[in-house]
Amino acid sequence: MQTTTTARSDLTIDALAPAEPASAPSEPRKLLLVDDHELVRYGVKTLYTELQGVPLIWLEAGSLQQALEIYAREDRIDAVLLDLNLADCKGLQGLRHFVQQHPQARIAVFSATQDEFVVRQARALGAVGYVPKGAVATEMRETLSALLWPQGGPQSRGYAPSNALFPRFPSSAMYDRVAELGPRHLEILELVLSGCTNQEISNSMRLSLGTVKNYVSSLLLALDVKSRSHMVSLFR
Repeated sequence: MQTTTTARSDLTIDALAPAEPASAPSEPRKLLLVDDHELVRYGVKTLYTELQGVPLIWLEAGSLQQALEIYAREDRIDAVLLDLNLADCKGLQGLRHFVQQHPQARIAVFSATQDEFVVRQARALGAVGYVPKGAVATEMRETLSALLWPQGGPQSRGYAPSNALFPRFPSSAMYDRVAELGPRHLEILELVLSGCTNQEISNSMRLSLGTVKNYVSSLLLALDVKSRSHMVSLFR
């Protein structure tokens, strides 16, 4: 007598299905903090070891030159926090040099100064954000998150709010005109406001005196002022 045996499998459909790969942890984000005060650097990297569950790797530089060397040497740096006043570079010159050498860098100015003109000038020169040193922890976290994840972080939806990257100021026609100036005009404006004469600007920027005078005249026209002293008074 022939017996027909029906094979039965104890395996379920779920067991037969290919196993899904385990979700890889979010890749750490790397930031370069440029500040000539060691205590400030220590405080920032101690307070912010992670954001949205993602570990942060902090690189440190105490001068602009050191920062430029680190950025060129490292494979990937997601963002740079750049102090305005360093031992080897004052004001927005550091930002200008960094942008010129590494135009792909995402640089946020990291400063105790919250002057509207400086903020707008930094933005016009290529900064993608402005981080006040006096910001409370929640504001700092929001700004860093928007800086690292402009299209929304791992625990957020949609794009990061643009107002998280720059302080908000009341609308001002004059500052709107400043934002429309080109990089060279902004550089000369900065020197004028710091008290440099046309001759000193000429020597510093290696431009002819006549060229400097033309730039200053165009600044007066753009800002709708009648004299150099009047222009300076607007930003005091």
